[in-house]
Amino acid sequence: MAGSRSHNLYRLYRRRSDREGSLPRGNGGRHPTATRRGPRPPAPTQAAHALHDLMVLSRALFDTPDESEILRLAMNHIAAAGPYSAEAGYLKVGGDLVPSPRNRRTHASAVGRRVRELAGQDGPVTVPGRPWGRALGLRGLEGLHGYLVVTSRSRPTAAERSLLATIIQHTAAALSVAFAHRRQHEDTLELHRLRDERTALQGQLISVVAERGYQRAAHAIMADATASGGGEEAVTRALHGLTGLPALVEDRFGRLRSWAGPGRPDPYPEPDPMRQDEMLHAVAREVGPVRVKHRLITLVRPHGEILGVLALVDVRDEADEHTLLALEHAATSLSLELAHLRNLAELELRLHRELVDELLAGTDEASAYARSEAVGYDLHRSHYVVVVQWSNRTADDSFAQTVGRAASAVGMRSLLTRRSDHVVLVADDRPHTRALYEALARETGTRSGAIGVSAPSDSLDDIPHRYEEAQRALEVRRHSRERYGTTFFDDLGLYRILGPGHDYRELETFVREWLGQLIDYDSRHHATMVETLSRYFDCGGNYDETAESLAIHRSTLRYRLQRIRDISGNDLANVEDRLNLQVATRVWKIMLGGLG
Repeated sequence: MAGSRSHNLYRLYRRRSDREGSLPRGNGGRHPTATRRGPRPPAPTQAAHALHDLMVLSRALFDTPDESEILRLAMNHIAAAGPYSAEAGYLKVGGDLVPSPRNRRTHASAVGRRVRELAGQDGPVTVPGRPWGRALGLRGLEGLHGYLVVTSRSRPTAAERSLLATIIQHTAAALSVAFAHRRQHEDTLELHRLRDERTALQGQLISVVAERGYQRAAHAIMADATASGGGEEAVTRALHGLTGLPALVEDRFGRLRSWAGPGRPDPYPEPDPMRQDEMLHAVAREVGPVRVKHRLITLVRPHGEILGVLALVDVRDEADEHTLLALEHAATSLSLELAHLRNLAELELRLHRELVDELLAGTDEASAYARSEAVGYDLHRSHYVVVVQWSNRTADDSFAQTVGRAASAVGMRSLLTRRSDHVVLVADDRPHTRALYEALARETGTRSGAIGVSAPSDSLDDIPHRYEEAQRALEVRRHSRERYGTTFFDDLGLYRILGPGHDYRELETFVREWLGQLIDYDSRHHATMVETLSRYFDCGGNYDETAESLAIHRSTLRYRLQRIRDISGNDLANVEDRLNLQVATRVWKIMLGGLG
């Protein structure tokens, strides 16, 4: 086939050369200039070389299935057909002319604009420095396939134009074949697609019947997981088994409660409270599961209260309608489970609270031991009373649960109740110096809290007294220079003498004896002489630290201390006066709450 095509092209080339390239004849067939000497015609070998090159190009063009490669071969061969240069080439793709990467960039914009102006016709193209230029359409039976823009450094001869036209025809024919092959390939793909679509439709008809069966199966699996007593761990494992994706449960604050499947982060990232709240609000506004980055998330919120987050890790976006269905079934099961756990926790907390309230108020041992056995707690050991107060948290049920979680996290076994402004724990071991405070700082997101711990109690009758000690330790901490942290009653030193059991009237008399004149002066003049003296002692008599803590100038502090000497009649340089004044200021602040 290639040989016959080349032979026909050769005959076409010879006919055009004879018709367009020969000169007029006269004088009985002799050339009119035969008598003059001139250049001899090209040797036959040149035509043979041109024909050979054309045949090689033809084979290459028709052996190439890629349209861009056909255009590239044609552009490379243009220079062999005469004094030509391939200025640009274009392929028609989707109704537009796409330039070849081999196009010359010098005049690309002007050439491209001119080719589009021709609207499918051949026409002249002007390129500076090239006297002759044409845009030649590459056409087939289907219409225009593209363009070749050819320029020449001189006006081409008829033979050169004929050879160029042949190359254009070969290129267009090769493009037609390539386009036909591509359409055939696309038709084959479309046929496969239609067959696949038909198969899919058949599968959908079959799956309609199976869909309800899947729903019933998913519901049954989740019901079994809930009934197994495995809690949220069982639900998470069942969801992972149904979907094949890692499944997890977080509490509403973003802390991990359960994970099933591969890829669990270790350690699990610490949640950002602000971002967690934003995420919860965003998901709550939507209906059904919501994609947040690489997770599919649904909220666990029985009766509208958010108790946690159920999620699937779907990095490759593989989730389908069955995955979403399984996630929703799991969320329903988990809502029932967490609501049940919440009710149990509230019941347990109420029983614990009632027991602790009785212990703090004083109760008979037989009743207390019986109630402690009912809630699974051993009261036969030594116990400590712990009082917790946080400046930015109200002592409500939520904060009580936070304290309970923090105590459990640091290994404290305790009973818990709450008062109007603090939470009380009865613990069976001495708390670590900093562990509970640090755990609560992490839970609440702030360090602005104080903890008071009593001396050990070996008898249930001592617990009310130990509760007073814990409160005293808390008060000392809150009124000290370091207001936040943990204070043990055992470490109070002198302040233990001022602890429970002392008559407040005697303390008030002592305070009035040493600070009465200053208290009266402050009351009359709205001054802060007693507070200044207290800060002075707290700072160890250091002028700079005292002035800084009071936010006053050093000279102002000196003036106030001199006024204190004058008003009270006491000498701060006298050891006994200084000791009594210091004790009086501490009693005034801690025991009497700074009252006049």
